[in-house]
Amino acid sequence: MTAATTAVRRRVRWGFQHGVVGLAVRRAARKGDLQATSIVDPGHRANPYPLYEKVRARGDLVPGRLGHVTVSHDVVNAVLKSDDFRAGPDDAAMPGPLARLVRWSRDPGSLGPIDPPSLLVVEPPDHTRYRRLVSRVFTARAVEALRVRVQAIADELLDGLESTPEVDLVEAYCSQLPVTVITEILGVRPEDRDKVLGFGRDGAPSLDVGLTWKQFESVDIAVRGFQEWLGGHLARLRREPGDDLLSQLVTLEDEGQRLDETELRAVAGLVLAAGFETTVNLLGSGTVLLLEHPDQLALLLDDPSLWPNAVDEILRYEAPVQVTARFALREVQLAGRVVHPGGLVVTMLGGANRDPKVFADPNRFDVTRENAREHLSFSGGRHFCLGAALARLEGEVGLRTLLDRFPDLELAPGRTRRTTRVLRGWETLPVRTNRVLVG
Repeated sequence: MTAATTAVRRRVRWGFQHGVVGLAVRRAARKGDLQATSIVDPGHRANPYPLYEKVRARGDLVPGRLGHVTVSHDVVNAVLKSDDFRAGPDDAAMPGPLARLVRWSRDPGSLGPIDPPSLLVVEPPDHTRYRRLVSRVFTARAVEALRVRVQAIADELLDGLESTPEVDLVEAYCSQLPVTVITEILGVRPEDRDKVLGFGRDGAPSLDVGLTWKQFESVDIAVRGFQEWLGGHLARLRREPGDDLLSQLVTLEDEGQRLDETELRAVAGLVLAAGFETTVNLLGSGTVLLLEHPDQLALLLDDPSLWPNAVDEILRYEAPVQVTARFALREVQLAGRVVHPGGLVVTMLGGANRDPKVFADPNRFDVTRENAREHLSFSGGRHFCLGAALARLEGEVGLRTLLDRFPDLELAPGRTRRTTRVLRGWETLPVRTNRVLVG
């Protein structure tokens, strides 16, 4: 492919995914559309919960200029589990010339998390095959076997903070723990960890819509860099397979089927990226919530058996992934409204997690909440997060070890939010360890 062709493809892809969408979103926002406002309003990114309550006040399923939006736990759960919806737009439903142009604009060298054949957007039968293959090596038993190693990594990272009176916890711990875990279990060399972390950080806005051309270029550079690195990494694992999960995935066959190169890149890339990006947010948000609610932290220090439930309450209260969407495959009757074929339903997970019909006093952070695990932060149905067990494990071990080791930890001024809309977490998180330095 020539450089000129690549450049044209990038422009066309940006136009379909962001340019046209961005124009429609800005127009709709000026008309007061709540979904559009959630995309363009910086205030929503800083604090999305007031807008979620505006949606809730209008009903279980709110029509708008771009589609329908919901914060109802029941409706979100139904949509995520329904066979009447798909996770990505259907090329086959587009007019022939448009569908061909969309397919032509896709570039294997810039394969992002919402580009086919990513598990996030493909549907059966391909999704069934990919997930079956990945699930064979990413089992709950395999994840639980990592507990000792996750504990050792957490201890080692915190050893490095013992003599540090103030530190950015995201940089030094919340990002380093999950990236070390996921890269180890996927066979990434230690010298490549920071590179993978950088690709994930810079490529995170790829989940958002309506990016400017400048933003898209920056994300595309990160995604391309990641794909180039990933190609070399997979080639190395083919030559020198280890006992890591990705080596198993590279060589795995299931009833004569195996992943081709593009499918393997999509699956491996998603597992690598999703394996730490959302957990960084979980650890950062959990630290802030527990330090801001010392009564809840005291409960955990007094009764460590509450930690697994506390992690689910953190996931409910501050979902690392705030929003996802589905497209209707056929006409659907939903919450008393009709969603037409191809119609968009935006499911605001962060709002559904605070639905008062399901969670009593939903804006209260309560580590003893009996039904905290009913949150929808890991999505649902066939697209339920493959890494849920690993995220819970890292959240439990990472937060417990941090706050046991540093009981006087306190927040310092200057923390900053991520600017992404789909992913919610902290970009920087300065803390004081309150260690007394000797010598």
